[in-house]
Amino acid sequence: MTSTVLITREPIINRNQAITANRLVVHATNVADAVETLDSLADIWPRHYAVFVSLARLVPTPELMRWQAPNNTMIEVPVQALDHPHTRQLIDHLIAQDIGICLSWYRENTRLPAELNCRFTLVDIRKDMNPHDAPGIPIAWGLQDEDAFQQAIENGFGGASGLFFLRYDPDNADFDLAYNYAKIVYLVTLLHNQADIRDIECLLQQDVALAWYLLRRINSYGFDIDEEIRSFRDAVNVLGYQQLSQWLHSQIATISFTDTAAVFMQTALARGHFMEEIAGDRFDEEGRKKLFITGSFSLLSDRIGALTRSAIANIPLPEDVLEALADGKGPYAPYLKLARACEQFSPTVLQQQANELGIPYQSINRALINALETVDALQSSQR
Repeated sequence: MTSTVLITREPIINRNQAITANRLVVHATNVADAVETLDSLADIWPRHYAVFVSLARLVPTPELMRWQAPNNTMIEVPVQALDHPHTRQLIDHLIAQDIGICLSWYRENTRLPAELNCRFTLVDIRKDMNPHDAPGIPIAWGLQDEDAFQQAIENGFGGASGLFFLRYDPDNADFDLAYNYAKIVYLVTLLHNQADIRDIECLLQQDVALAWYLLRRINSYGFDIDEEIRSFRDAVNVLGYQQLSQWLHSQIATISFTDTAAVFMQTALARGHFMEEIAGDRFDEEGRKKLFITGSFSLLSDRIGALTRSAIANIPLPEDVLEALADGKGPYAPYLKLARACEQFSPTVLQQQANELGIPYQSINRALINALETVDALQSSQR
């Protein structure tokens, strides 16, 4: 197994701000190494959404066909490589095997091969604000924030790729929104960690309206239960932590306070699962639980800037978790930096942080993909 390949990822979001695909960028020095790495991930491949696979700066060649791509996979072909004879051969192979093609870095008036049938087209919106006559569904890349996303949709794009929804705008930081969202994230982390039911009840006692709303939704959802559930203690006893957690994942978009709630939750929990897994035996069970909480809560500071302790004063986070979130210090901070680096298009920071922590690249790739598959499975389990 090659130790020089790293994978970064970003979500593909449709015009309704729902995740429809995941984009994996494979950073390798040659296609053979990329194929070897992709093959090693077959057992944990995320299958609940489509997956775009990019080879970053590599010219895609027929050597990629040595990889048995899962059915939900689409291969990115950059327009800069369309005239390369090896890329043209690869396109013929992809068409023959009915593997989806995403054309990346499209520009207006790009000359396309007649046989090319793209399902999606990626456009760098920093270079072209409109999709023009892009084939397939045009996807905007390089957005700065949610306002830019809305403008892209108005301009004719069908969605966007990236974590633009995390861009911090100090003039629009919504601390009330952050606190409400924090309560839901914390409830999810408590269920994930199978916390004492008293801790769950303590959290919900701080927000009677939220508790009432969740219990009403549980009783109306159609679970095969004979009696009305009157408390979260009843819910845990009757449904169990896992089923209750799966249900809560499926309800995020309807009980949260923003259009991007489901995307936020997917990204937050993917970070949490990644940090929990990548820690391995470096931390005990309690430490791994705290890593999960740190990753899950970290999107709040991304969204509103510095996450002050007062912003989440009523949520009893452990002090070392707060230290990582608010101060960027402590034992969990380096792992949070690693998790954030997995979401950047460039692998530079990820390489540096992995080397500083002494974590093998293949371990990072598996933790990233496994976290993505775990969260996607949870979110789709109750649909």
